[in-house]
Amino acid sequence: MSAIAAHPRVAPSIGPRGARTAPAPVRARPAAAAEAPARLHLTRRGRVVLVLLALLVVAAGVMGGRAVADAPQRATEVTTHAVVAGETLWQIASDVAVPGEDVRDVVAQLRDLNGMADSSLIAGQVLLVPAGS
Repeated sequence: MSAIAAHPRVAPSIGPRGARTAPAPVRARPAAAAEAPARLHLTRRGRVVLVLLALLVVAAGVMGGRAVADAPQRATEVTTHAVVAGETLWQIASDVAVPGEDVRDVVAQLRDLNGMADSSLIAGQVLLVPAGS
């Protein structure tokens, strides 16, 4: 309900002096025909603001993804192992692997842990191997 309908304005009637008449309500203007809503017109400044907001959302997503990907990892406890003549990285990984663990994954872990480009070993070389395995 509008304020006009709830509390109609009244204007005093013009009559003979001293005579009081009841106030008459003022008629409201007839309601305008319902108009179709106007199309939204986006100004140049509005487009620039929307583009900047979109870029901000994309940048936040990228930075947030990097923060999750760069989360600190749990440190791996290691011990040392001296390579004996004829020993291979596969044999060392087989000895270190937990039952049920894929030896290929352990070989890759040993290479990463020791910064090795390939799987070749030299007798007497000291390797870092995961402890407790």
